[in-house]
Amino acid sequence: MRTRFYKTLFGQVVIALVLGIIVGVVWPDFAAKLKPLGDGFIKLIKMIIAPLVFCVVVHGICSTGDLKKVGRVGVKALLYFEVVTTFALALGVLLAYVLQPGVGMNVDPNSLDASAMSGYAERVSQATSTVDFLLKLIPTTFADAFAKGDILQVLLLAILFGCAVAAMGERGRPVTLAIDSLAQVFFKVIGYIVKLAPLGVLGAIAFTVGKYGIGSLKQLGMLVALFYLTCGLFVVVVLGTILRLAGFDILKLLRYLREELLVVLGTASSDSVLPQVMRKLELMGIKSSTVGLVIPTGYSFNLDGFSIYLTLAAVFIAQATNTPLSLADLMTILAISLVTSKGAHGVPGSAIVILAATLSAVPAIPAIGLVLVLSVDWFMGMARALTNMIGNCVATVVVGVWEKDIDRERALSVLNGEVVVDLNALPADPLAEEQEALMAIGPLATQQEAASRR
Repeated sequence: MRTRFYKTLFGQVVIALVLGIIVGVVWPDFAAKLKPLGDGFIKLIKMIIAPLVFCVVVHGICSTGDLKKVGRVGVKALLYFEVVTTFALALGVLLAYVLQPGVGMNVDPNSLDASAMSGYAERVSQATSTVDFLLKLIPTTFADAFAKGDILQVLLLAILFGCAVAAMGERGRPVTLAIDSLAQVFFKVIGYIVKLAPLGVLGAIAFTVGKYGIGSLKQLGMLVALFYLTCGLFVVVVLGTILRLAGFDILKLLRYLREELLVVLGTASSDSVLPQVMRKLELMGIKSSTVGLVIPTGYSFNLDGFSIYLTLAAVFIAQATNTPLSLADLMTILAISLVTSKGAHGVPGSAIVILAATLSAVPAIPAIGLVLVLSVDWFMGMARALTNMIGNCVATVVVGVWEKDIDRERALSVLNGEVVVDLNALPADPLAEEQEALMAIGPLATQQEAASRR
């Protein structure tokens, strides 16, 4: 018997999305006050992300038992990120240059209100220094990384901790079992929080429509439409081709992740589904060690949607302000964006801040032109978050295939809908199963094993 549409998470999120738009249009003042619902949901998810990523990565490394393989997965993931990010940046420049969304606006930079950018000025320096970015990877204390919720810092700690536990061999096994048990507790907590997703989506989308209204899209509608088109082409053509070469179908993967995609669309934040996405990829048949390394790293190093936004918006501002761009300027935008996009995650107001940092390296483009995209940044943020999330999921599948860390038969069955996954199901743990087997045999076997080790 099939579950009724309105009883599924997907159905509830769709209903919440529609209701949010209706409330925003009919009662805009009331809708603007619903923002705390979306913010609260995202905060609930974020409070679990850091410890969950730590547990998943540590357990993945310890389960693998091969530290060379962990390093190999990391290097392959970073290599993949750089190649695909370059494609995203180039696509943004190409379509903006060909379709010219800003041509004809004839905006005088001197007529723009600089006060609108005052709140972002102090943060630009956070994104412009490569040395500062690298130093920020190292937390002040062990607990500081978790207190700030900095995913890259937590990832660094998890890799070091996991390698240390794996190197201890048998003595580190109790730690591995404890870490895995703790991860299951966090996944259970996530299961409770996810039930609030429709409420969070309702609040976020109602606030957006109520505050900005449909009219906010008219002024810069061409830019927003082009951005969504570019992201769609990137997902279907670029990511679709990559996934097809790996033996999978992008449309089936999107269908498998449809609940998470809708939550991201409503909240304009890929953080809101990070734990669920990691869980679904594991249940799809990808080893936890690969998921634990690729997904968290990708949240800072594989921002495909963000990369498209940087180059597209930069060229748009140049066109709108009648600023001619040479081939050298376009190449500079590409090169600088490849670096600045890596510091986007975790920077407050990251989209505008990183774009400002990018434009600061291209003096020909007036930085004040950023004011032009402020009014539609939220709408573009939805597509950014969706594309970022899809890109990281595809990267995980590709690296899993590359490393032979994916159960291809199970993955195909799940994507074809032949196997229904349960997010609340506990994954099989070989270490735990071995421990249970020893306990079932009895004390004598345990004593014999201990004697053999001595």
